[in-house]
Amino acid sequence: MKRNVLIGIIIIMTIALIGLLGIQLYWIRSASSVKESSFRRSVNEAMAKVVYKLERLEKRRAAEINPFPGMLNFTKHLDFSLFITPYELDSLISLELNLRGIDTRFLFGIYQPEYDLFVMEKSTDYRKQMIQIGYAYPLFSADMFTTPEYLLIYFPYERQFLLTELWGMLLISIVLIVVIIYTFSYTITILVRQKKISDMKSDFINNMTHEFKTPISTISLACEALGDKDLEGLKDSYDTYIGMIKEENSRLSILSERILQAAVLEKGEMKMHLERIDLHSIIRDVIKSIRIQVEIKDGEIHTNLRAKPSILEGDRVHLTNLVYNLLDNATKYTPRKPEIRVTTENSTHGITLSVYDNGTGISKQEQKKIFDKLYRIPTGNIHNVRGFGLGLSYVKAIVGVHRGKITVESEINKGSVFRIYLPYKQAD
Repeated sequence: MKRNVLIGIIIIMTIALIGLLGIQLYWIRSASSVKESSFRRSVNEAMAKVVYKLERLEKRRAAEINPFPGMLNFTKHLDFSLFITPYELDSLISLELNLRGIDTRFLFGIYQPEYDLFVMEKSTDYRKQMIQIGYAYPLFSADMFTTPEYLLIYFPYERQFLLTELWGMLLISIVLIVVIIYTFSYTITILVRQKKISDMKSDFINNMTHEFKTPISTISLACEALGDKDLEGLKDSYDTYIGMIKEENSRLSILSERILQAAVLEKGEMKMHLERIDLHSIIRDVIKSIRIQVEIKDGEIHTNLRAKPSILEGDRVHLTNLVYNLLDNATKYTPRKPEIRVTTENSTHGITLSVYDNGTGISKQEQKKIFDKLYRIPTGNIHNVRGFGLGLSYVKAIVGVHRGKITVESEINKGSVFRIYLPYKQAD
């Protein structure tokens, strides 16, 4: 997948996600508005009923006090304390609210705006809020000879109550939003990862092509030279070309083996042939085979093999490849005069193998990725180090199947040290 296509997909998915989130938030807001309107309507209905009952109670009590209701009465309505108590008014309001499904704390008060006075109230808390943002209902509005009074009611936890009423829808919405965001993030991660793997595989194929092309060309040229009649009878030249063919054929075999190793690791089909082996013997054999590559760069390999005993249980072939890969990397990533040091020492229930080099080093960020399959440290447009990016992933896999541990310490331009712990015995 091309980079521009990937960026385009991410942009489209981001726009779609924002759109879905916007619709979801709009739906939540609309539902909240509908619930708020329903709450206000229910409060108005309940309080209208309360006002009606208050006026009836006042008339009934007035009739008891005034035995001549037919006479004109220009006096104001009775004091509230004569026909209802704060507790009774509280019970009356609670009853009407509960009948309409409103079960939350409320405060009420009977307020005279002319005198800025509460003649009856449930509590002195929230007076300011009750006057400014509470629900107000006029009392005895038909009485033209009295100063208007208002029944005020205020819900301190109105917002929380409405949210509680909406919790089911809100929960579903939150779950959907989280699922959408997670799915989006996961999809983007997969796309980026697939793009990275695709690039790595392309690099692997290119590297593999170049790695195979050189020995194949050398073998082809050697075969053409051997077919030249002028070489007949020249044993030295003949032996030289035969040696070149054998050397390049061996190189092809090693390259093929590395690729097969990667395939085996990926399928999880690695088979171990455990036996008691001398780790020091393996290290010395590998150093003999790789020393010439180090000396070509005018470098040296030093050893300090202090582990006693040095015998452990493992697979000889895989452990040989492990040591070879470490020394090969130390050689390849040291531009000039490699100074490689190999040490061993006894650890708890095992041996620690350390390989030091004075190479280019590895940044902290890259150290987290070097054991990934096909990963190679970026070098810009410079490709002076050959390889497939399989060596260290293979090393880590071998350490893992031997129930060991591998760590790396490195700084840019100050070299690296790889430490591998291998147990003496493999658990059953």
